[in-house]
Amino acid sequence: MTLLDQKKAPAATRPRPPGPTGFAAWLRDLALGIKFAAGGGREGWVRTALTAVGVGLGVALLVTAASAPHLLEERSARSQARAESAVPGGPDAQAAKSDTSVLRINAETEYRGRTIDGWLMRADGTRPALPPGVARFPAADEMVVSPALKELLDSSEGALLRERLPNRITGTIADPGLVSPGDLVYYAGSDTLTSANGGHRIAGYGDPSEGEEMPPVLIVLIIMICVVLLVPVAIFIVTAVRFGGDRRDRRLAALRLVGTDIRMTRRIAAGEALFGALLGLLVGAVLFLVGRQFVGHIQMWNVSVFPSDLVPDLRLAALVVVAVPLTAMVVTLAALRSVVIEPLGVVRGGRNRRRRFWWRLLMPAAGLAVLGMTGKVDEFSPVNPYPIAGGAVLVLVGLALLLPWLIEACVNRLNGGPVPWQLAIRRLQLSSGAASRAVSGITVAVAGAVALQMLFAAVGDEFTRMTGQDPSRAQFYTFSEKVEPGAANRTIEQFKATKGVKRVIGKVEVYVTRPGKFSGDDVRPTTSLIVGDCGTLRELARIDSCKDGDTFVVHPRNDKEMSNWVDQTARKGKEVEIGAGLGGKPMRWTLPADSPTVTVRRDPMGEDSWGIMATTGAIDPTTLPGAMTQSQIQVDQSVPDVAEYVRNTAARIDPAMRVSSLTSVARDEKYASVQRGLQVGATLTLLLIAAAMLVSQLEQLRERKRLLSVLVAFGTRRSTLGWSVLWQTAVPVVIGLVVAIAGGLGLGAALIAMLGKKVTDWWLFLPMTGAGAALILLVTLVSLPSLWRMMRPEGLRTE
Repeated sequence: MTLLDQKKAPAATRPRPPGPTGFAAWLRDLALGIKFAAGGGREGWVRTALTAVGVGLGVALLVTAASAPHLLEERSARSQARAESAVPGGPDAQAAKSDTSVLRINAETEYRGRTIDGWLMRADGTRPALPPGVARFPAADEMVVSPALKELLDSSEGALLRERLPNRITGTIADPGLVSPGDLVYYAGSDTLTSANGGHRIAGYGDPSEGEEMPPVLIVLIIMICVVLLVPVAIFIVTAVRFGGDRRDRRLAALRLVGTDIRMTRRIAAGEALFGALLGLLVGAVLFLVGRQFVGHIQMWNVSVFPSDLVPDLRLAALVVVAVPLTAMVVTLAALRSVVIEPLGVVRGGRNRRRRFWWRLLMPAAGLAVLGMTGKVDEFSPVNPYPIAGGAVLVLVGLALLLPWLIEACVNRLNGGPVPWQLAIRRLQLSSGAASRAVSGITVAVAGAVALQMLFAAVGDEFTRMTGQDPSRAQFYTFSEKVEPGAANRTIEQFKATKGVKRVIGKVEVYVTRPGKFSGDDVRPTTSLIVGDCGTLRELARIDSCKDGDTFVVHPRNDKEMSNWVDQTARKGKEVEIGAGLGGKPMRWTLPADSPTVTVRRDPMGEDSWGIMATTGAIDPTTLPGAMTQSQIQVDQSVPDVAEYVRNTAARIDPAMRVSSLTSVARDEKYASVQRGLQVGATLTLLLIAAAMLVSQLEQLRERKRLLSVLVAFGTRRSTLGWSVLWQTAVPVVIGLVVAIAGGLGLGAALIAMLGKKVTDWWLFLPMTGAGAALILLVTLVSLPSLWRMMRPEGLRTE
């Protein structure tokens, strides 16, 4: 029976093809492809290595992302473990005194922009409760510190901080007592701390209470961050498995010549891609495990993690292990459907089939429709993450699908120009697919970043508040509960003598009451007595004339009821009691009868202080019982480390003194935490994309090695080829950035509308666009040495 007779015969009478069929045929052909990939000689191994490195980079980042749930859980557990144990009566309630209870006070400070958590502690008994990670309770003038803080204190950079923390270091805090390896934490012993000067008694450590729920807007931001960071990684993996596609197609033609049919040929190609993807999984696992050992020494945006916290979730890791090889096979089979492979070669008809536009537009349109149908996100209903994530993924993947059509449509209309330009454009016209795949990752990353920046800008007002503080009048505020006689006055004098301090608005404040007996139902009239120099009092009240020895009665603005309450205590020519209720005999002082009445003035902290104000000549502040000291300090910001000089002075006066910077705008800590997470993730993603584009660029140059050698042999200048490579990269990048800007603005506007906000800035794409263009230029410059090597005459040699 001839072959023609076999085709005409009924299916039931045709002879069965030899060999396995169905699933067994798939296994046979995939195994054959793996064998070809493993035994393809130097050329095959270079191609496989490029694929493995590309896939491995993406897998390493995906496995790192799969470790995020365990990482966050461990950090939260350690944070709760070092929090003080809750006691009945609310957050301000103190534990009962016992042999294990501890008095402590928060002594947090800041050094060159980094927060240092610290506590002063005093044991009530012989068996004091120990913080996590601390082996021995620190005695007076001793402290235990975190390893990062010890390293800082021992370095020349920490010289100013050592002045602030002079206690002898007797130990280091172990990992269970730290949220991250870069934590700056200390516990210092004190023999002067009491409840009277701010000490808070605790029974132990460990607060298992759950944290506050995330606001819905932050949940949307977190969902978008995950999508924006992971979709470019997935697209890059899809791109990596197609490295060496042109040479692979020509090699498959040889298989057709020895008798394989088209289906078998495609399955063999899928087997080769599967081998590269499996090696990529191994490379990714090695990169993850090796990088995990060094991650504790890396700090990015003041964020660091313990290596033990990077444990991928088993379900997510299994998904990566299964999805990457399957993706490699599916992408290869889909790519070969548009290529006709015949025994005598790859049939392309001289020009690629024109890509269709309509179906590529459906995916981003569907994504925007899904986001539009999600409905408004508000604080009263739970957030459904699936339609938000799904809609965003559809938009971003749709942009990647639009890019090849747009690049082809644009380059087909370009002609003429200098020789490098013509070489680049002609190459793009012949094969624009590889160029579009190379820039699809950066396109999606920039589009997602633009959308996120718009979203952050639109919701930023919800997580920021105006403090009312005036940083132009003062830059620092200090507060101390130290009540030793004369301490308040000495505080102000020492701050005035500090290097870089221009002026101090220092006030000594006590509460004064009206003397006399009052029935149980009557409230004793009370107001404040503020003592300072004339300069300070002028900052706190609208005073025309002031000299040492003057006193004033200060009324609030537009509040007659409170003004009457002040006048009931501050009776001119009458006595007031100072220190009533502190346990001793209260001090009595007479308010001069000629004290003028003035109106309060808002201080640099944005607060109003009314009552009685007196200069130091009218009453000696060192004699006031129970006085509190508050200072608002103006500094010369041109003096280096002036903030550290102020904090060092505060620590010398009172180690527990609070020092805070004045700012006109305060940002919510959860919002700031999400923003830091975005910065870290975006940095990792951009590093991956840079590495991915470099690998892709090298792969394209390797594919063109012989062509480059031929051009050089015919007299083409190397600079001409260098410029052509630059233009060949730049043109798709410009088109990709245009797509990214348009897609990012559309996605950002849809998300903002879903949150019921308004777009506040349409020009946020400029920084990200510049970063993307700079990244492309950097990758091109790094690839030039490889280009010079591939333009040697040896490239014409063949076997």
